[in-house]
Amino acid sequence: MEVKESKLIGHSNPFESMMSRFDVAAKILGLDEDTYNMLKSPVKQVMVNLPVTMDNGRINVYEGFRVIHNNYMGPGKGGIRYAMDVDLDEVKALAAWMTWKCSVVNVPFGGAKGGIKCDPRKMSKGELERLTRAYTQAMADVFGPEKDIPAPDMGTGQQEMAWLMDEFSRIKGFTNAGVVTGKPLVLGGSKGRVEATGRGVMVTCRAALNKLKINPANATAAVQGFGNVGSISAKLLESQGIKIVAISDVTGAYYNKEGINVSEAIAYSQANKNSLEGYKNAEKITNEELLTLDVDVLVPAALQDVITKDNAANIKAKLIVEGANGPTSANADAILKEKGIMIVPDILANAGGVTVSYFEWVQNHQGYYWTEERVNRRADRTMKEAFEQVYQASIKFNVDMRIAAYIVAIDKVASTRKLLGGF
Repeated sequence: MEVKESKLIGHSNPFESMMSRFDVAAKILGLDEDTYNMLKSPVKQVMVNLPVTMDNGRINVYEGFRVIHNNYMGPGKGGIRYAMDVDLDEVKALAAWMTWKCSVVNVPFGGAKGGIKCDPRKMSKGELERLTRAYTQAMADVFGPEKDIPAPDMGTGQQEMAWLMDEFSRIKGFTNAGVVTGKPLVLGGSKGRVEATGRGVMVTCRAALNKLKINPANATAAVQGFGNVGSISAKLLESQGIKIVAISDVTGAYYNKEGINVSEAIAYSQANKNSLEGYKNAEKITNEELLTLDVDVLVPAALQDVITKDNAANIKAKLIVEGANGPTSANADAILKEKGIMIVPDILANAGGVTVSYFEWVQNHQGYYWTEERVNRRADRTMKEAFEQVYQASIKFNVDMRIAAYIVAIDKVASTRKLLGGF
């Protein structure tokens, strides 16, 4: 399949990029045409316009999206992002990735995703609350604990999920904690949720290093992105003995061959309005230079399409663990494979978040909440088992870990669809 170029020059259309990997896996599995057509197409796409009264009294109208890619395995599950570049193609791709992500870690959810085209950094708290409540009202028939369960994503967090839960509960007439995950603990959130995605990156990184026979105590890593996923991934990798030599955020990258004290860097960022700008204990380099450092492990945990056909040949890491969604464009896959670089793909590496989101949903239904130790123990076991299943599939089918993850995920969803029948 040809990978189309998106409106961002040099960046592949995210849905087509996802489908190019899907097609390879589907061909290996020998997926029949009927099942192929059912799995590639979203089951629901919703677009809404959201009028919101701003603090100055004027009304702005925002575009909102929600896509349920698949609900064969269970209710839809996926985050809501607030960003200016949100569009239907991106939301469709992210929803599909969620389908495969849930499947690969055996979480009984289908894939979904949502978004609103806005710049949350330029909006007041009151404006964000009114926007979130308007979106919830527009999606009241889409959302539901047994239908479609949102969560935080880029530009959203616990506060937005609390507003969503409250508005949905008002509409339905009773408190409904299970309609959303990523909530504050006091409203039914789960312990361990904040660190869950970064923890999954660490667990799968350890598993991959073991396969590569690299001792973590002798390994170096560069982490691109210092938000929730990147900073926690760096902190937990450091706790395993891995030397973090580079970190980055939107202000640039920071390199110290002797190692960066991650806890110190996190404290600096938090005290500096969540920015590494001015960080003195490292040499400032560009984000592009960070990607091509001579390290054992590279963790892209920021944006989509940062590793492309243009820079893939310059990647020196032995292992890439994808903390972000879609950080490697499809046109870079063959180059990285030729170089012998192992990749723990996004649908596996960052699935720790949806795993603990599932645990939160389970706890909401039970009305009984687990200790953080129990949450982490169960999440680690889930991630280790999923990694091993994908690794064995890569050997069986003689493919890289990315295609192996798609094979494992697609096979489960396709088998479920056939068993359900009904068409």
